[in-house]
Amino acid sequence: MKKIRIIGAGLAGAEAAWQCSRRGVHVELFEMRPVRSTPAHQTEDFAELVCSNSLKSESENTAPWLLKEEMRRAGSKLLEIARETSVPAGHALAVDRAEFSTKVTRIISSDPLITVRREEATHIDDDGVTIIATGPLTSDALSQDIVRLSPGTPLEQLTADSLLSPSTAPTTSGNESEHQNLYFYDSISPIVEADSIDMSKVYLAARYDKGSADYINCPMTKEEYDRFYEALVAAQSVEQKDWENLNYFESCLPIEEIARRGRDTLRFGPMKPVGLKDPKTGRIPYAAVQLRQENLRADSYNLVGFQNHLKFGDQARVLNLIPGLENARFLRYGQIHRNTYINSPRLLTSTLQMRAHPHVMFAGQICGVEGYVESIATGLLAGMNAATLALGDTPIPPPRATALGSLIHYITRAESKSFQPANITFDLLPELDARIRDRKERRRQQCELALREFDKWYSPQHSQTLDAALRSA
Repeated sequence: MKKIRIIGAGLAGAEAAWQCSRRGVHVELFEMRPVRSTPAHQTEDFAELVCSNSLKSESENTAPWLLKEEMRRAGSKLLEIARETSVPAGHALAVDRAEFSTKVTRIISSDPLITVRREEATHIDDDGVTIIATGPLTSDALSQDIVRLSPGTPLEQLTADSLLSPSTAPTTSGNESEHQNLYFYDSISPIVEADSIDMSKVYLAARYDKGSADYINCPMTKEEYDRFYEALVAAQSVEQKDWENLNYFESCLPIEEIARRGRDTLRFGPMKPVGLKDPKTGRIPYAAVQLRQENLRADSYNLVGFQNHLKFGDQARVLNLIPGLENARFLRYGQIHRNTYINSPRLLTSTLQMRAHPHVMFAGQICGVEGYVESIATGLLAGMNAATLALGDTPIPPPRATALGSLIHYITRAESKSFQPANITFDLLPELDARIRDRKERRRQQCELALREFDKWYSPQHSQTLDAALRSA
């Protein structure tokens, strides 16, 4: 049996380690924190959630629900822990961040088949199987070793094929613009203390009354919105460069960047009031800011969609203009960090193995997926496939019709010159053969087909491996 090394104990790495262990395969799990910290993490725990605490919609027949349902059927440990540490969030699955990562750390660290190494891994072994799940903040030393895996490749192609940020990958004249498409900037939302919110000015509701009324809503009149907008676009950013030259992931734009695209863009984005009738007035407000419970104690809330990169003083001044937050105390202000990912369409196969080095696999954000659920999903698949390789068998990719298969199909088959990270959406899934006009019915049938295909793929391939592992335990 080949040994398995997993580098990175984030969402993908922790899930991958668990999937290997439950198949009876020993794992060495490397995590460089606390020996080396990162610009975004605050603890040394595994699977720390940095930007948000939401694992997306739990509404049946949505794309996030479909991916999670497939993961549940495959025995995702982190999804199980997420449910055990969930906090009220309407129709979404949100977790107590601290409880979630603490529990993941305890379970993974105590597993007898997982050996945790609290050290920085700077070299990828040529023997055994390695899963690289270091996330968007991969260290410079490991980045250079990833580049090393493509010997004999022309420098121009190596720059585009591999990573990474301009500081870690080789560059040549004329290639910088192509190379810079291999990372994007990601932002973090502010968190406010619950008892500093003026509850007399806000109301509890879920959009369209969908799910329980777990969100705090701060309504704005046109005058309040205009005042907030003017202050926001005038606020100073930490980054002094021209904002339009920075490369953002479209689904996680800073609010100041959204605001620069037009006066009403926020009202069609994170401040969209649609479906949020104010019980005090009986009307839909002009704009609304939503706050989502951050932990089980309900003593803190994060501002949904309010990721930003403003100077802290300017953040306080602008955010205090939101009704109900005039005297708010912020536990964390918005921040920005750079996310790095590989050009997966050029480097990876549909089993997440490197084309040139099949013993090396990638999982999580570094392979070009965006989102917590998507990161766990690729960790699950990489762990399953690594165990299959270690046991001497050949991995079989998930069917194209499934959510997991469609996500992997995108990151390994997209146009490499314009490759961008992706969340799971119905756009990634194949169209149904028959034209169905009703959108809800079409999505229901897509989900039904996906789960049927997933079960046919998963059960024969993995039940035997799991049975063998249980017998040998």
